[in-house]
Amino acid sequence: MLRLPSVSVLAASLAFAAAALAAQAVKPQLACASCHAQQAASQPTTSMAHALSLPGSNAALKTYPSLALSRGAYSYSVETSGDRTTYAVTDGVDTISVPITWGFGAGSQTWVLEYRDRLYESLVTFYPAIGGLDVTMGDQAIEPKTLEEAFGRLLGPGDSANCFNCHATNAVVENRLRLDSFTPGVRCARCHVGASLHLANISQGKLEAVPPQLKRLSSEQISNFCGQCHRTWETVVRDHLRGPVDVRFQPYRLALSKCFDGSDPRISCLACHDPHQEVVRDGASYDSKCLACHGHAVHALLTSGSPPGARPASLEIAKSCPVATSNCVSCHMPKLELPGSHQAFTDHDIRIVHANEPYPN
Repeated sequence: MLRLPSVSVLAASLAFAAAALAAQAVKPQLACASCHAQQAASQPTTSMAHALSLPGSNAALKTYPSLALSRGAYSYSVETSGDRTTYAVTDGVDTISVPITWGFGAGSQTWVLEYRDRLYESLVTFYPAIGGLDVTMGDQAIEPKTLEEAFGRLLGPGDSANCFNCHATNAVVENRLRLDSFTPGVRCARCHVGASLHLANISQGKLEAVPPQLKRLSSEQISNFCGQCHRTWETVVRDHLRGPVDVRFQPYRLALSKCFDGSDPRISCLACHDPHQEVVRDGASYDSKCLACHGHAVHALLTSGSPPGARPASLEIAKSCPVATSNCVSCHMPKLELPGSHQAFTDHDIRIVHANEPYPN
């Protein structure tokens, strides 16, 4: 079982740790900016860069300093005063109350809490859409029988490592969770393996140990890479994640698409999304990506009888949409609001959608 400092020790060192971690987040980013100015300037503004919040930097809790929810026999409160937030649950007789140290999520926010030297996922989550608390997504079926069960879901060492590994940088070192030295949020070194060694060599005037260029990976390799956190096809199948809940797992849904080709760069995650920029929410802005396969110009090129050497080898004939050439994703990548999630997810299973059809797994 993962062992952590006691609550009193943790609380006493919290302010120092937060300042130290914040400083660690800035220095590597500035170093990377010397060569990668554009990416280093925009990436810190993304949701991924704010995937984990520490006390004092948690904007959601400062905006909503007093949150409460009653569920069955249990009542929850999340109270913020200055840089300190307390999470509490009571059954009317006894109460468990602990400081919130780690806030997971740039939008909806779930907390990983320490209680009796063990880590728990909070049973309630803050949802911006309702400006309040509700049951944590995926935990709706839990009916707590004790105060500790109502407090949160106990995380095993593997679960804890996975949580921090996807929401922070350098949180897992040599397969061990390190809560004393990680950088909050997804930063350069989280995706660009070997970035720290590269920086060290650069400081010595050596152009060595250059991290692999992710843009050179195939579409399937990119899906597996992003799927480390967003879930791969294999992970979803292995864990039997069936039904609408899997709409959150974009690499899996994309692999279900009839048009998915693991060797075609036009259908990779990076073809539509720049991880150094915030996700674009305007559906029409993706039209050029869709038309790269389904545009009339591409279709004309492929049916013109030109010799194979005159066109990219990766191009395959894709039918042009007979209905429209704009706002493609509004029809072919529908949004689905999961019960209890208080948000809609874009389904990355690209397809012709028919009214009243069952959710395709």
